Amino acid sequence: MANAIKETTAQRVERLKHELNPWQGLDEIRRFSREGFSSIPPEWLGTYFRWWGVYTQGDGAGVIGGQGGQGRALPLFMVRIRIANGLLTSQQLRTVADLTRRFGRGTADLTVRQNIQLHWVTIESLPEVIQALWSVGLNTMGACGDVTRNITGCPLAGVDADEIVDASPLGLQATDALVGNPEFYNLPRKFKISISGCRVWCAYPEINDIGLTAVTRTFQGQEEVGFSLRVGGGLSAEPYLASRLDAFIRWNQVLPTIQAIAELFRDSDQLREHRERARLKFLFLRHGWSAKDFQRELERRVGFQFDAAAEEHPPDDAYRDHVGIYPQKQAGLFYVGASVLRGRISAEQMHVAADLADSFADGHLRTTTMQNLIVVNVPQANTAALAKELENIGFRVAASPFWRGAIACSGTEFCKLAITETKSFSRWLVEELEERLPAFDQDLKLHVTGCPNSCGQHWIADIGIEGKKVKDGGRLIDAYYFCLGGAVGLHQKTARPVGYRCPASDVPDAIERLLKVYLAERVPGENLRKFFARHSETELREFLAGQVFEPVARDLSPGRVPHGIEG
Repeated sequence: MANAIKETTAQRVERLKHELNPWQGLDEIRRFSREGFSSIPPEWLGTYFRWWGVYTQGDGAGVIGGQGGQGRALPLFMVRIRIANGLLTSQQLRTVADLTRRFGRGTADLTVRQNIQLHWVTIESLPEVIQALWSVGLNTMGACGDVTRNITGCPLAGVDADEIVDASPLGLQATDALVGNPEFYNLPRKFKISISGCRVWCAYPEINDIGLTAVTRTFQGQEEVGFSLRVGGGLSAEPYLASRLDAFIRWNQVLPTIQAIAELFRDSDQLREHRERARLKFLFLRHGWSAKDFQRELERRVGFQFDAAAEEHPPDDAYRDHVGIYPQKQAGLFYVGASVLRGRISAEQMHVAADLADSFADGHLRTTTMQNLIVVNVPQANTAALAKELENIGFRVAASPFWRGAIACSGTEFCKLAITETKSFSRWLVEELEERLPAFDQDLKLHVTGCPNSCGQHWIADIGIEGKKVKDGGRLIDAYYFCLGGAVGLHQKTARPVGYRCPASDVPDAIERLLKVYLAERVPGENLRKFFARHSETELREFLAGQVFEPVARDLSPGRVPHGIEG
């Protein structure tokens, strides 16, 4: 008898999605809650839960603790809360804080897509968590899975004194149109959208499947606000910066355009053949599409031709973290942005932040793509007191470039796919650099990601480090590989792998050496991006090492472990 042909991972996931829309499985989740973890079948643990923003949590060892590209899972969950455009109220934050305290051992994380992620959640408590979030207008649906992920936008929408337009209503409308809609539960892979009306593109249109940024044009003698459109951006192990289409998207065309692109993605069967090549960007990277090809197919689907793109003005080396005290467009009101180091936030800190937003403002807060928190609508007389209170709970309003610039993914602490621990490491790294280079005063994006999948977005950082393993005395230890000079906006470019890798314990030494060379040799007005751009990879590698250093291949290291792509 012939052996049965084994399903590939992609075939299995496609079959499971065909058999069930996970969004229709809430009763099943409630049954699992009553019957316990042992009642949950593999297809829910490995696939369906993700449509509800739920992952099985790793055991702390990361990918090396398991096999087949994933580490071992605990009978516990990470739960990701979708916060569209980062818009948050004190009541909502207080609810998340309560859930974190009761079910998450007091620890949560702000993510690079403006979400809040809980940990340690049991199946018994999961329905209560979901219901509590629903009661305050929050949701976990669509925070993971082969669906539209949290739609990001400028966290200062509606209050930014320099914004072109408040685009947050479009983000909320697009969320309502796509999330929970059975027409879009079965996309080939995750689908990321950013819609921003600000001038500094703080929602990173360059790395989203759809990136809409506000522009203006003069049409029939009148000024009109519309949007520039980019498609196909994404990072992961194979980064691609989005392609701009020759299209001016009117306000009333935004939702039809987004829906048509989602349909185009959904109907691209060639993207369903390999899980690791199932993003929209692979139409450009592997299937020969050009921006013109994409626009032609998009216009066929929407049923009209777009006007030609308007002139846009990409931000020139803008720093987008929103940390500090700044006036809003509303007279007498300010926003206070606080840096939350590596996004780690406790239940107590969330409770206090919610109370502060009520006491010193009108109870409105925002989450950001740099893992920070903003209190908006603060009367000017309250700004100093609010900033002091935020500092008292560890949220810095005045912070060093290292503190402000640090981004970190979940790492092996919770993620089954990670190779290295990132959160504690990032805090230690920042503290080391603050002590060693106290006078350093340049904007710096320092991104730490625990595996090649780039959840820490190291490809768009000034200094991006990617988790590896190296052998030390016969055992595997955490190490990091350096990528330098990433940028978005006017000078968009993915960071260069420079061939330098070192143990995690040596990373502060390497960065200190690199930045000391920069401080000593920079020319007037030269930022890190420009400095890195004018030096070769050989030179940068030697700055990091402090000596001649033979290049190391990015994906080859002693004791390299397999890694998967989260599903």
